[in-house]
Amino acid sequence: MSVLQLACLLICLGARGDQAGLWKPCTDLLPLDFLSRVLPRAGEAPLSEVRMVQSRGARGLQLAGAQSAPSFPASQIFNNCDFFPGEFSIVVTFNIPRLANKRNEYIFSLVEEDSDGLLLGLRVSQEKLHFLYQGATNRKRVTFKAVSLAENQWHTLVLAVSGRYAALTVDCGMALELVQEQPFPTTLRTSNSRFYIGNRRRWKGRFSGLLRQLVLLPGSDATSRVCPSSDPRLAELSIPEALLTLPITPSGNNSLYPYEAEVRVTLGIQPPCSRTEKGQLWFDTLNRGLFMCDGTAWQPLLQEKKRLDYVEDYQDLYTRSETFDIEVFQISSVGLFMATANRQSRPGSGIYKWVDGKFELYQNISTFEARAWKYFTIDNKMFLAVANSMGRTEGGQELSIIYKWSPRKLKFLRHQTLETHSALDWEAFSINNQSFLVVANHRRGEDNNHNINSVIYRWNPGTKVFEVNQTLLTSGAYDWEFFTVGPYHFLVVANTFNGVSTHIKSTIYIWLRGMFQPFQHITTMGATDWEMFQIGGRYFLAVANGQMLDHRGPSLYTINSTIYELNMITQTFIKFQDILTNSAVDWEFFTIGEEKFLVVANSHDGNSYSLNSVIYRWQGYEGFVPIHSLPTIGCRDWEFFNSTEGSFLVYSSATTSLSKVFKLKTY
Repeated sequence: MSVLQLACLLICLGARGDQAGLWKPCTDLLPLDFLSRVLPRAGEAPLSEVRMVQSRGARGLQLAGAQSAPSFPASQIFNNCDFFPGEFSIVVTFNIPRLANKRNEYIFSLVEEDSDGLLLGLRVSQEKLHFLYQGATNRKRVTFKAVSLAENQWHTLVLAVSGRYAALTVDCGMALELVQEQPFPTTLRTSNSRFYIGNRRRWKGRFSGLLRQLVLLPGSDATSRVCPSSDPRLAELSIPEALLTLPITPSGNNSLYPYEAEVRVTLGIQPPCSRTEKGQLWFDTLNRGLFMCDGTAWQPLLQEKKRLDYVEDYQDLYTRSETFDIEVFQISSVGLFMATANRQSRPGSGIYKWVDGKFELYQNISTFEARAWKYFTIDNKMFLAVANSMGRTEGGQELSIIYKWSPRKLKFLRHQTLETHSALDWEAFSINNQSFLVVANHRRGEDNNHNINSVIYRWNPGTKVFEVNQTLLTSGAYDWEFFTVGPYHFLVVANTFNGVSTHIKSTIYIWLRGMFQPFQHITTMGATDWEMFQIGGRYFLAVANGQMLDHRGPSLYTINSTIYELNMITQTFIKFQDILTNSAVDWEFFTIGEEKFLVVANSHDGNSYSLNSVIYRWQGYEGFVPIHSLPTIGCRDWEFFNSTEGSFLVYSSATTSLSKVFKLKTY
């Protein structure tokens, strides 16, 4: 081997030093866990400046002390020589709040003890990540811009450095590579220096978030070791055992450090329960129960069992015109709201707020025969999308609008306009941390064609708008329903009319290879709504069939609507139960205590719009059985909600300007 080849080999291995004998790399070429080195071992006194915090289903370390900072000497890991490796990668998993403009916070730093000089450091600022190191003559900085980090969310970053190249991978996404004028130094001395975790040996610039993983991997790029991952935001290379095994609530007084977990006390509407909320506690003051999220559903710890007794007429809600749809939603720290989709463009549709146990008009929005509202959130921002089924003028372009909640003005303001075609519904959903919105385009006005594309839009985090992602051919699309079964994501459309008949197929789509593909076709009769619900480990889909119409005879309105159940063996939805309905246009599933219910919106029987809509109760082997009949007029939509006053059902009328709120009395 030539002298030149030997020198190259030693540099690649990070071999340094003046020792005689065999050459060795300055440190082990294995993952070096920095966090484990600053945590106390068994029998040692706890660190007052380190606190364990649980957030969104994962645990991290918070640096709470102001007097000292966690650190360890560089000689602990560079035990063969005093040089930092020339090729390496750093893996960090953190959760950080929103940073103020021009604020920088250090994730870690390597500081020379005597001079207090920064040898190497990694710091984060608003949408930027900075890697700093001491070059041959001056300090160098590598800055990655437009780094999208959602506030108060977990993220895993891999920074790989090799020669002149530095690459950053966020949440196992596409790597961003920068090329420097000068390569990373191969002679960066670490003698008489210390690693400081979450700081730069100063109070200024201390890390305010949570650290879950901080690992140095000498000699190679760690990206292939942590990616792909089933949960990219929490991808793992080496995490301290304490952060993996600590119970949700520590027992006794043997904790090595103070521990706390985020526990929310919620009044009214049940909060979401997913993997990110796993381990969270919810105290339901209405039902007087304590629940814990297991990652999929709220499991009761202490609960007073309730049963539905009877239904009470509670509030007459006079809207500006006939109402096709209602959407009830909660805005944190503001209150409970309801949006109504009204027929008349003047004065438009209303947003109502729950005040002292009643809905009161809060905001009016100009709409054009609005058929549906959909409330959703993206990165803690709140949106409300309306499906307008007509243009501003007869025959004019049809535009549906997305509104965004303004925390300053406390109202919804126009955010984005999308062209739609007799839009009847919006559905919002998220897959792999990407946000989507799908519209049900019912028919195209110029040729009255019902067989047209409905559109799936995807949120662009950079431009902050929705962009077309996929189109699906539908026939008089009336409703979309998104649901998840295990790791699989589904989207089902209610096809109503193909231009000839309502006796057509509605389609269930499954998400595969980055797009929705047909999974199953189900024959429906003027389908107007799908409702997905889960009872125990069983998954159901209920379709509301509106009418039987074809060229061979008169329309039939009194027909069966059907509940389907997912058969895990055949991996298809099969018929579970038929229920006779009168031009059904909506199903709503809800629970009271441990009891499960379905309520149907019966709208028309061919002669009258004054009909009874029916509440059905789950009876196990018997399926759903009718228990209450509620007089309604032109019933179009049902919504269930909870408030501090109790549990309620509200229905909208498409034939009158009167909607009603019913209170569910329990015992």
